Amino acid sequence: MKIVTESVVAERLRALGAAEPRVVVSGNFATPWELVRVLEGALERCRVFVLNPQPGWPRRDGLITETPFVGDGARYERGLDYLPMRLSLVPRLFGSMRPPDAVLVHTSTPRGGKVSLGIEVNVLPAAIEHVRQRGGLVVAQVNSKMPYTRGDALIDVELIDLAIEVDGPLMSPPPRHFDDAALAIGESVASLASDGGTFQMGIGQLPDAAAAQLRHKRYLGVWSELVSDGVMELEHAGALDTSRPLVATFLFGSPELYAWADDNPRLVMRRTETVNDPAQIASRPAMLSINTAMQIDLYAQANASYVGGSIYSGFGGQPDFVSGALHSPGGQAVIAMRSWHDKSDSSNIVATLDAPVCSFQHSVVVTENGMAHLFGRSQYAQAQLLIEETAHPRARAELWAAAQRLGLCHGER
Repeated sequence: MKIVTESVVAERLRALGAAEPRVVVSGNFATPWELVRVLEGALERCRVFVLNPQPGWPRRDGLITETPFVGDGARYERGLDYLPMRLSLVPRLFGSMRPPDAVLVHTSTPRGGKVSLGIEVNVLPAAIEHVRQRGGLVVAQVNSKMPYTRGDALIDVELIDLAIEVDGPLMSPPPRHFDDAALAIGESVASLASDGGTFQMGIGQLPDAAAAQLRHKRYLGVWSELVSDGVMELEHAGALDTSRPLVATFLFGSPELYAWADDNPRLVMRRTETVNDPAQIASRPAMLSINTAMQIDLYAQANASYVGGSIYSGFGGQPDFVSGALHSPGGQAVIAMRSWHDKSDSSNIVATLDAPVCSFQHSVVVTENGMAHLFGRSQYAQAQLLIEETAHPRARAELWAAAQRLGLCHGER
């Protein structure tokens, strides 16, 4: 790893040779913003592969954003190239249909010949491996404020060609405040957890609210794409099993979370192929998968990706964890959501989805109104439970009428 100036990085990026080179970049809150700025100025045309790009992500002609999970920074962008696929399968793209020419990462400072990818591991180890096989370029933005995390986050400095030094605080999501509905949903979800079980939480207020309600449990394990402040607080509350490592593939939280993660031997960061492998998930005891959706229909299909016909986020790891949790002994795949969308003044429990399905066959759907235990129920019973137990009272009459039209109003439970 050679420390260089930004102009040297720009020169090497221009020398990649391809008419439209593909560059993989650290995403979420580990985005190496200085390297992104250099990339944007160096290449008139390129394809940039990133997970969950945040506000400030460049939007211009010639820069095509490729992603299987859309963030605020690229949402509704004209040049967006959304890739609809399970996150567990995304690393395969780098060795097949979407080989990278360069990888730009945000790392810690070196220790013992290694740097750490810190709060964002995800698909980056696979991207680095494939770009090295192709003789491409790996560039690091080295930051003393990046937590030094372990596991697959550790990268030999010999695998990095160039680096720039840019010290600065990492971004964090805005603090989340739980209203009465979120607290009720969180309490219901937490009631499904068992002492000694394992849990996963997706991004969002409701998974966070559920994590907050787990503090009275004991000997919990964590096997999750995401680790947020809720996991740190459960550690402080004594709810977690100290004999099991906390396994994650990215961190998403406050500066306090990042400080807690730094050189924390309890936290092991693993690559997407490991964390999101449904077989690995299924091997965890009493796996409780906690995710959210924008809509659930009467066939118990979830839309967690689209709004008004436009891509909003993506599959992410939801289908991986739903499948894995259902095969775990004692596992539960939970969708936690509000029953009503205030901005559109409409029900989130709908007759049939008009958007692509993200996941299905969840064992439980939870709203502020109650819980619909769906596993093993007939399609008639599923529709009935969704209407009676989870739908907003304002929506129930219309949903019953829709169920009748769909032939879902008869049959045995």
